[in-house]
Amino acid sequence: MRGGESLAIALALPLSVELGRNAGQRDLIIVLTHDKVLERLQPEERARVLSSLLERQPELVAKARQIARAVVKDVDLEGVAEEVEWVLRLPDLDDLQGRAGRTRWGYVDPTDAACELLDEAPAPFLDEMKRDIELGFEKAATSICAGIILGLYRCRGGGSDLALDWAPDFPAETAKEAVAILARESSQGHHRVWCVPDALVARFPEWAEMIRRESERQSAP
Repeated sequence: MRGGESLAIALALPLSVELGRNAGQRDLIIVLTHDKVLERLQPEERARVLSSLLERQPELVAKARQIARAVVKDVDLEGVAEEVEWVLRLPDLDDLQGRAGRTRWGYVDPTDAACELLDEAPAPFLDEMKRDIELGFEKAATSICAGIILGLYRCRGGGSDLALDWAPDFPAETAKEAVAILARESSQGHHRVWCVPDALVARFPEWAEMIRRESERQSAP
């Protein structure tokens, strides 16, 4: 499960299943999987419930950590790409007009306004990739990076009446930034440069050389 969901959402059902295999945990299964109150909790509320549970029963922390690792490592690359493409194609010319032109702070160039507007779209995915790098999940981080790039790759060339039309270099430049973050932060945190595997780079052939050059540049001493 991806997309920045709370750890509690990711763990609630698997945690109950795993714990239910142990003697004396059947009540916990019923609470987590069949209780209507818990099923209707918001993500933040579920997170508080899980936090309280682990504080009161610290013997469950190791199991929760194990399940969390399994959940975080499970990245749907195609799903990430589809989400990135979708959010980048949302801003249209009406959205752009609200930021470009004459404003109370002066004139804002449409290209600058488009880049500022589009910058907001991939930010959550880049943050998620940074988290995975910090946690040492190489496969997850490289898969998210590839998903981000693939979504951007599908947006090259813009579209009809989209903010992307005013920032034609945005997809390639943002893909380059994602590769740089992956390489730089993995090198700093794990003393080894992580790169998008060649098998995944093959899915965006027009950018393959750019991606390889950026990875090499970041790995240079």
